[in-house]
Amino acid sequence: MKPGLSVGKGGVPVAILLLFGLPVAAQDSKVGGSYLGNIELCNGRDTIPPDARIGACTAFITAHQGTTAAFAIAYNNRGNAYTAMGDLDKAIRDFDQSIELNPAYTKAYNNRGVAHLRKGDYERAIGAFDDAIKLDPHYGGAFVNRAAAYLKKNDYRRAAHDYDEAIRLQPDLQAAWSGRCWVRAVLGAGPAALEDCDRVLQSGSTSAAVYDSRGLIHLKMGEFGAAIDDYNSALRAAPELASALFGRGLAKLKQGDRIGGDSDISSAKTIQGNIGDDFARYGVGYD
Repeated sequence: MKPGLSVGKGGVPVAILLLFGLPVAAQDSKVGGSYLGNIELCNGRDTIPPDARIGACTAFITAHQGTTAAFAIAYNNRGNAYTAMGDLDKAIRDFDQSIELNPAYTKAYNNRGVAHLRKGDYERAIGAFDDAIKLDPHYGGAFVNRAAAYLKKNDYRRAAHDYDEAIRLQPDLQAAWSGRCWVRAVLGAGPAALEDCDRVLQSGSTSAAVYDSRGLIHLKMGEFGAAIDDYNSALRAAPELASALFGRGLAKLKQGDRIGGDSDISSAKTIQGNIGDDFARYGVGYD
């Protein structure tokens, strides 16, 4: 399974409150309370539901009280909430507005890229991540997200380069290690890929994607029992993960378990009809 997308720092709502410096004592208590409440909700603190953030950001924007930079952040935060709800067209419009208000706002470019990526518009996504990286060459999250876009285009070499750069910039960015594990698995760099996956798992992660990646590594290395163990772990976390079912089926077939192997492969194809094509591209054929 290709690693999930990571919004990185760009997905974390920015604290609008820091950009105002509004003296609370100078406000009417009712109006001020509502105003500050909207700021808190729009910032998305304490795992605020997306619809509540959208309402609060909208109220703040329509109140026309604040700086241009503050409105740019509010549009960005509302765009993040729309992205979380899957309303990607509205999200992109908000990120566009945020960038129009503040063309140097790197997070809005990154988040616009995430929305385009989720829409399947990979070229626009890459362009948005390019813009974020040009503005901030040290933006590790944008490198991770651009790598995810390259993965969607099956451009594994460029994805690997971006994961390398993200790790160089932010060594604790687990999404980068997980992503590089997958890319290295596909490219056949087994031992190095295992090191990346093991690092993520040793951090306490129980990600189905990481176990799925490590399963592919063991499968390609001919270690079929270890592959089955990893695919089992992936499927405990994500029972309908087609790549884990297909990979486990291949490993079972290699061990001589025709019934179990065929059953897993059939289940995987029911979930994703072209899963065999994916594995052929990874260098693991199925007869």
